[in-house]
Amino acid sequence: MKAFEEIDVHNMTKVQAQAAIDSMLRRNKGEMCRLTVIHGFHGGTVLRDFVRTHYKKDPRVKRIEIGLNQGDTTLIIREL
Repeated sequence: MKAFEEIDVHNMTKVQAQAAIDSMLRRNKGEMCRLTVIHGFHGGTVLRDFVRTHYKKDPRVKRIEIGLNQGDTTLIIREL
């Protein structure tokens, strides 16, 4: 696993997206610093809102970064 990982959850349900993201977080053995979740937003904001609210409370996530691209959210696992 690399320090900067990316996962694309386009066209997934909230349950599928959560399972995929949680799987990535579980497999992390301390190498991953950031996980960028590509959720899109043109087809709606359900996944974006879910990722941002659900993982804001997750103890494995230190903080969330929201960039200029509305279609992705970066979960900060640990600082560099």
